[in-house]
Amino acid sequence: MGSGANPRRPMTIEEWAALDEDVEGEFVDGYLEEEEMPSFLHGLVNGWLVENLRRWARRRGGFVASSDAKYAVSSTRGRKPDAAVYLDGRKPTAEGLIHDPPDLVFEVVSHNPRDARRDRIHKLQEYAAFGIKLYGIIDPALRSLEVFELGADGRYVRAVGASEGCVSNIPGCGVLLLDLDELWREVDDLLAAERDSTVGTGG
Repeated sequence: MGSGANPRRPMTIEEWAALDEDVEGEFVDGYLEEEEMPSFLHGLVNGWLVENLRRWARRRGGFVASSDAKYAVSSTRGRKPDAAVYLDGRKPTAEGLIHDPPDLVFEVVSHNPRDARRDRIHKLQEYAAFGIKLYGIIDPALRSLEVFELGADGRYVRAVGASEGCVSNIPGCGVLLLDLDELWREVDDLLAAERDSTVGTGG
């Protein structure tokens, strides 16, 4: 299927998986659903996250992928989490649609309310049903990090909530450290540069 895919044309999850890499969107109930509009801020936060996760996971024989990988979270839903981690020798499919749940996924929330609902409501349910042990959400607007742990009843329970400091208590993740103060300083540097640029152009 070519890059000019029609988002309202019905398709199978296998057809979605075979779309060209430049076709953005996730698979929802037989259709291509638009993803959030990418921004530099979103990319900055996700880049910081993936860098930290990879440095930690590789010491445990793990693998980390960013948002290009496609997961069949059910027969009717295909998602592309911002970061996904496999630990302790587990290896996902190297190419094509992935059916094995990661141990940990993260989503970076965009400013659009629709995208926030998708991450906080729809994906919370879908990732739990898929069997992902840990689901993390970073919200740059709220300056928050939350991690949800899958319970024996198949539902997520919030295990971690933080807005500052060095997060080191994510269940089952040992020495993983996420320094939120470092992240927010980098975000502030970006936003300050943007403000200075606006003032300099008279905007």
